[in-house]
Amino acid sequence: MAVGSEYDPIASMVALADAGADFVVIGGVAALIHGSAQLTFDLDIAYRRVDSNLGKLADVLRSLNARLRDAPADASCQLDARTLRAGANFTFVTDRGSVDILGDPAGAPPYDRLRADSVVHIVDGRAIRFSSIDHLIAMKEATGQPKDKNAAAELRTLADEIRRREAEG
Repeated sequence: MAVGSEYDPIASMVALADAGADFVVIGGVAALIHGSAQLTFDLDIAYRRVDSNLGKLADVLRSLNARLRDAPADASCQLDARTLRAGANFTFVTDRGSVDILGDPAGAPPYDRLRADSVVHIVDGRAIRFSSIDHLIAMKEATGQPKDKNAAAELRTLADEIRRREAEG
């Protein structure tokens, strides 16, 4: 996280929801919703890749003072729908911490399926969509990184426990 930035994923989620952006929270923040004990220091979202939504995302990112993460300090990026359309996955540092927007997250189903299978939680009065635990497991396994494999194992244990409780009624 950049010096001077405050990690506040709720503020970022609220800004996205208030703008009417079409997104699903994935990654560590979504894992927390399902009971994960893993710490996370960024907000990862998957998003619908249509022009109207790209404009909303760009507006929110500009309002959060987003800058490309790991880019040279003097690098400039025109943050608009056209730029977002030209790529799919972007990593930013904002005034509220790191935000990664992924148009094509590894291991995820197509966006419409990811959204349809998501769970909704109320966050600061807004309905926010979070990836299902099964899709989170698939995404974590797809990275191949040891920390994500460990997270996938924890999520599988949580999924088993959730299903056991649901079966018991």
